[in-house]
Amino acid sequence: MPLSRRRFVIGVGGSALLTLWPGLGAPAAQPTATADARLLVVMLRGAMDGLHLLPPYADPAYRRARAALAVQDGLKLDGSFALHPRMAFAHELYGRKQLLPVLAIAPPYRRRSHFEAQDCLENGTARPDGARDGWLGRCVEAMPRTEGVAVAPVMPLSLRGSRRAETWSPPLLQELQTTLLQQLQPLYAADEQLAAVYADAVNAPEIGALQGKRGGFGLPQAMAAAAELMTGAGSPRVGFVEDSGWDTHRGQAAALQRKFGELDAGLRAARAGFGDAWARTVVVVVTEFGRTFAVNGTGGTDHGTGGLALLAGGGIRGGRMLGDWPGLAPAQLNDGRDLRATTDLRALFKGVLGVHLGVSEAMLETKIFPDSRGVRALDGLMA
Repeated sequence: MPLSRRRFVIGVGGSALLTLWPGLGAPAAQPTATADARLLVVMLRGAMDGLHLLPPYADPAYRRARAALAVQDGLKLDGSFALHPRMAFAHELYGRKQLLPVLAIAPPYRRRSHFEAQDCLENGTARPDGARDGWLGRCVEAMPRTEGVAVAPVMPLSLRGSRRAETWSPPLLQELQTTLLQQLQPLYAADEQLAAVYADAVNAPEIGALQGKRGGFGLPQAMAAAAELMTGAGSPRVGFVEDSGWDTHRGQAAALQRKFGELDAGLRAARAGFGDAWARTVVVVVTEFGRTFAVNGTGGTDHGTGGLALLAGGGIRGGRMLGDWPGLAPAQLNDGRDLRATTDLRALFKGVLGVHLGVSEAMLETKIFPDSRGVRALDGLMA
């Protein structure tokens, strides 16, 4: 069924008709400087544990510190790292050189507040209060005849500041509104005691079961919707998807078993949804920071520093690791407790925008990521 900007069909536990919000009109098709390239940013809110997604299985320090939480039977990528067993499609992409993990990466922020770290990641500056708009919104504004779309109930900070960015969310009744959980998360995250309680509730098996029922709209469906919205003549070239439930203070193994399955299904859905445009698409999966190296007393991990990002797409020079791995010895850890961040997330974003979307270096350093001349764009991301 051909896609229009007003109406399209996507499977959500069965075929469901989703209607775009009014105001997301179809602009005229236009040529692009980089062969109609697409960029989809997927933000995992709550601080996803990169050491659980990409365990350094060959490092004895990892198994000593993680003990029972250490990932078993990972999908090996090389002699040092493996993917979590639930990331089977991501493993396939890695084999096709269409997946590129970026190690020990974080925004230029070294405290442990969800609020501040997410603001820093989304506004594209070195400070949580560094800008009131977002780097993706500034990117859309800097690129003539380019539009952006966020699969979100409200405009995320990342895309604010652009007159050519819209939001879309499904007008579907759910037994549990995922959007409500996403809106409540930052409120609870501000309270040290309530944050852990809320994370437990969101990651409870009963909640996952409700969200997975027919009519539910989770990360796989959101990524599929973004791909549908971003394909075809005149469609947005820049997209944003967000997902919550990644704050795993308790029972991390079970919670991430489910969440990684959703992320992997989302990558599969995006690959299918983009179709032939996959060759011109980059999907960037990011989170606000990492988690502690050692396990806490409740089978989870706490707020950390260095995290993990994933690049996926047909034009990615994948099938390898990227980043400066700092090691896991006690002296190598940040504050003696978590993976040290060695790469600024802005360097990754600059590398993608510069090569993939053709944004000039001057525009990247002054408008999109202001005052960032000292942050050099990562090289060699694209094939």
